[in-house]
Order: sequence, then C-alpha cells, then structure tokens
Amino acid sequence: MTIGTEHEYSINDPQFNPLPVSDQIIKKICGRIESEILFGNVKIGKELQKTVLEFIPKKPQHTIAALEQQLYPGIRKFYHIFRDRYCLLGLGMHPTLTLDRTAVWNHDEGEYYDTYNRLFDIQQHGWLNIQALQINLSYTHERDLVHMYNRVRSLLPYLVAITASSPMVEGRLTGYADNRLIYYRKNQENIPRICDRIIPETIMSIEDYTSIQQEIFDALRSRGADILCEEWVNSGGLIIRFSRRCLEIKALDEQECIRSDMAVCAFLRALLRCRNLNVPADRTILLSLLDEAIQDGTAALRPELDQLYDSAWQHATGEERTYLPVIKKRIECGSLAELMRTRFETEGDIIPVMADMAQCLKENHPYGC
Repeated sequence: MTIGTEHEYSINDPQFNPLPVSDQIIKKICGRIESEILFGNVKIGKELQKTVLEFIPKKPQHTIAALEQQLYPGIRKFYHIFRDRYCLLGLGMHPTLTLDRTAVWNHDEGEYYDTYNRLFDIQQHGWLNIQALQINLSYTHERDLVHMYNRVRSLLPYLVAITASSPMVEGRLTGYADNRLIYYRKNQENIPRICDRIIPETIMSIEDYTSIQQEIFDALRSRGADILCEEWVNSGGLIIRFSRRCLEIKALDEQECIRSDMAVCAFLRALLRCRNLNVPADRTILLSLLDEAIQDGTAALRPELDQLYDSAWQHATGEERTYLPVIKKRIECGSLAELMRTRFETEGDIIPVMADMAQCLKENHPYGC
C-alpha cells in the first residue's frame, strides 16, 4: 500500500494576519501564475481561498518516513526563499480570519467556482476558511478497496477526535473542538448527498459506491451544474478516487507540523492491519460518535482511543512506532483544539499560541502537552 498526503496552510504576515497572496507567492517562485508547481520534491498548489497554499509530495510513498522526507524539506525551502516575510500556519481553520480578509482564487477554473457559488454561496467559512489534512491510501483490487473503505469509515470519528484543531472562529472560542467540520458538513446542504453528514454508508461493492455517486451527479445535472460531475465532487469524509486508485480521507483537520501529520498516517496504517478491531459499523452510532468528537475532541472518546492505540502499537512496523508517541500524547493530553482552548482560556491571547504552532511547522516539532 502506498500513501500520499495533502497539506493546507494559511499564509500570514509575521503578526498572523492572513494574506490572500497565494498567486503572488507562486509567481515569485516560478515567474508566472500557475495552479500547481513543482517545488523540489513537493508540489505547491493553490486552493479556493487565496490565503492558503497546499503542499503535496511529488509522489506517494511506501513508508511514512519517506513521505516525511519529501514533505518537510519543502517547508524548509519555502522559508529559505521567503524567510520572515510570510508565516505558514497549519490547523483546521485560521483562528482569527474574518471573511473580508480573504479572497477566491481568480486566475483559472473560474467556471467551477462560479457554479459552486451559484449553488451554495462560497462566501462563508465552510469554503474560505478550512484547512484539511487529506490522506490517500492506494488499493489493489475491489475486495481490498471495499475492506479498507469500510474499516476507515468506522475509524473516522476517532481520527477526527485526535486531529481536531479548529476550536476558534474569528477570534472566539465556540465550544466546539472541530469547527471546520461544523461548517464543512453544512456548506453544501442544498444537495445533502454530496457531504452526507461526513460518515458514508457501508459498501459491499464498487457498484454500491458508484450508485451513490450517480445520485449526486443527477442532483447536480438537475440544477444545471454538469461541470461538477466529477469524482472529486463527493465531499464525504471518505471518498474513492478511481482515477488515482486510492481512497481519500477528507474529514481530518490539518495539524501543526508534518511530523504530527505523519503520526496520524502511522496510526491509521497500523489500524488497517488489525484483523479484529472493536469499532462500530452502524452508521447511527458512528454519527453520534462523530458529534462527540466534533464537540470535545479526544475527551469524550478517551477509553476507546486508548484501546485503539494499543491495537495500533501491536500491529505497527518499527518505523511507525517512532511516530505513534505523538498520537499517545494527543490521547492523553488532548487534541490540538483542546490544548489551544485551555491555553487561550488561561492567557487570553491567541497570537502567542499561533506563533508557537507556526514555529512547530517550521521546525517540524509536534506541539507538546
């Protein structure tokens, strides 16, 4: 199984004001405005919002360490070029961004964005202030695909709990650990099947999945949105990318550094090796667990997460075990959202927290307890 990831980071000035300058940065690097460019062993790409850049490895890898060795040098190279002019920041949402301080990418693919805007109104946080860690897992054949799909869907609430990192919107705590998913699951509610409450249904075959996909396409075509009838339009927490022969996990908040992202990948890969894993399959139960994870991060699911960690450790490779202690700390001390919330309630200022998170990304060092 190969693994690939996609990482979304906000662009900030040194005071952590978000800057809608992704096009300017890409032009500075390659001399012209492009949607995606090769940048050493990573690709840098634009997102819908011009305050975000995406970092993607040049190609998927068989090991977590090889993936990290592609990605982190890309962060270092970015800072070598731009030094202290820009600060990149992970997390599932920018904690203080207001919608008047960002902008939609306006150089190409405008027909897609115009259609999305007509259907859903993209001038909202669910579009212009979300940052995801996406994990892509390759599959070999249908049986492999179905098994992985059903296992991952059952793990989504627990992965959301560990990765929750968006407790704040426009400078205010909301009471939720994962505001990104609060917005994400509502941002296309005019066609509910597209996101379908994050947790997908169990499938028994590829046909089960493609029939759901066809329902989405039919709904889009009925609204004159044929241009969106592509496999990527499905916005559930887990989708299949047939063109890449991979599963794509979309439910996870971006973390503070590449090392932490890789720890999530190691945790997931180890759990996929477990033959007998005590996780629910019933969608109603999973949706309830997801609500708990969105609300409280790891706090509500700690006993279950402890059991999953033990299983992951037993089935992890030696390399993966070097990453898993990061997950252990998240379970014991709380997700980033929980840590951020506690610190903000104590200090009353989010800027030092953001500065520490940005430094974690720059140094590839996980934020501690």
